[in-house]
Amino acid sequence: MATHKPQTAGAGLRTALWLLLAGALQAASLAWPVALPQSLDWLGLTQGQALWFPQWLALASLVGGLRTRASWQVAAWRGWLFATAWLACTFGWLFTSMHTYGGLAAPLAILAVLALAGLLALYYAAAAGLFRLLARDHSVLAALAFAALWLLAEMARGVLLSGFGWGAIGYAHLAGPLAGLLPWVGLYGVSFVAALLAAGLALGWRSALGARWGEAARLALLLLALLLLPSWLPEPQGGSAGTLAVTLLQGNIPQNEKFDAETGVLKALQWYGEQLQQNQSPLIITPETALPLLPEQLPDGYWQALQQRFAAGDQAALVGVPLGSFSAGYTNSVVGLKPGQLSPWRYDKHHLVPFGEFIPPFFRWFTELMNIPLGDFNRGALPQPTFDWQGQRLAATVCYENLFSEELAEQFLDDATAPTMLVNVSNLGWFGESLAMNQHLQIARLRALEFDRPFLLATNTGQTAIVDHRARVTHAAAPHTAMALHGTVEGRTGITPYARWLARWGLWPLLLSALGLLLLVGWKRPAKAPGQGAF
Repeated sequence: MATHKPQTAGAGLRTALWLLLAGALQAASLAWPVALPQSLDWLGLTQGQALWFPQWLALASLVGGLRTRASWQVAAWRGWLFATAWLACTFGWLFTSMHTYGGLAAPLAILAVLALAGLLALYYAAAAGLFRLLARDHSVLAALAFAALWLLAEMARGVLLSGFGWGAIGYAHLAGPLAGLLPWVGLYGVSFVAALLAAGLALGWRSALGARWGEAARLALLLLALLLLPSWLPEPQGGSAGTLAVTLLQGNIPQNEKFDAETGVLKALQWYGEQLQQNQSPLIITPETALPLLPEQLPDGYWQALQQRFAAGDQAALVGVPLGSFSAGYTNSVVGLKPGQLSPWRYDKHHLVPFGEFIPPFFRWFTELMNIPLGDFNRGALPQPTFDWQGQRLAATVCYENLFSEELAEQFLDDATAPTMLVNVSNLGWFGESLAMNQHLQIARLRALEFDRPFLLATNTGQTAIVDHRARVTHAAAPHTAMALHGTVEGRTGITPYARWLARWGLWPLLLSALGLLLLVGWKRPAKAPGQGAF
């Protein structure tokens, strides 16, 4: 009978440190955090770049640490440590919004970031613990079990409790060998395959170390098939919808002044007013709340002058501005101005930010600790009409709404009305010079591949950019600079397989597939002999 010595305190500490480092590496793979010196240019690493290979190794390190000889509680603890480090490093920029601009004491802001990361990490702790219970060998089925559990954890984080799927592992594969799967299975499907790759690598390595050559060979074949699969799939068969010249405005209003009536508000009204009046592109787009006042609060004649400016001719504008009233409630909106319309087009933000645009029950005490203009906004409906202009249909989102492809997909039920371009207006000034800007750009680029559509990003401080339907950044404004970005964009027709099935069935196919895999693994799970340790 095989016996196993209990893990010493020193070994447990080394394992914990290793998992924390692996979690930090996974965060770095989503957007490389540092600029390297020119002497290291040969590495091909640029700040903000998505890196698929480190993500693969990082998650494989976690799988390697989930040994079946350990209890499920230990496996859950290890999964929680890894995920907490990964998530805290991924959205550590929340510290800037809460402390620098919100006035929350630094220790409390750090604690808040860690608390959010630790809470969301519970999904992955559950996945790790269940993997320990289900997987008793190093087989392909064990790898499938891990991938299915990871997929369920990612989907739970992205959907439940209003959803915060920022930093899902699929974003690391934006420019990797799995990118060709995005028009077919989307972010979550790629996250599943990435987790399967990591599990296959870790389990295959341990099988080889244990001279279980049959298992190692099967897992090696699985890895090869997964890496080659995207190259066997056809590319989306969309067509061109023509081109449109656009101007994206980046006002670079300092966040600590943005809502100050005597500084930032005056700067914004002057700069955006001049740009909207002077630029000659067929379409001009401002960031989120570029005009930080309700239309009736603007200086006399300001809003009327804008409406008159675009009431005739061959130009249109999308303007970020709050709408509403005390009695009817307020919305975070985008107003579309163009010739020939009876009333302005509008898009009202649907997916609101917790604590920023609505206050969850029992948490008002927390928001009162910060000096941030918070409120409870009304939600817009789903779907909302596109802004149609010069042969293009533009679907708008505000801020982090571009995380939720299942909501964007509701616009793609009908080829005749599907958007030809995607637009996101945002204000990332809350997060200073952090990686939030790079991560936000990566999110838009991945959406472009999922839907085979160009993506226009208009932001207050960066990154303002034009992304084509192949996820290439064709035009970009320098961050933290006031400028007007000019470019020409090609709209696209056709609907990707992913957009088509997501529009009809939502995320249910992925959810049911993951649950079906777990049932299969549970049914096929081999019996464990007394004293036998598979890992």
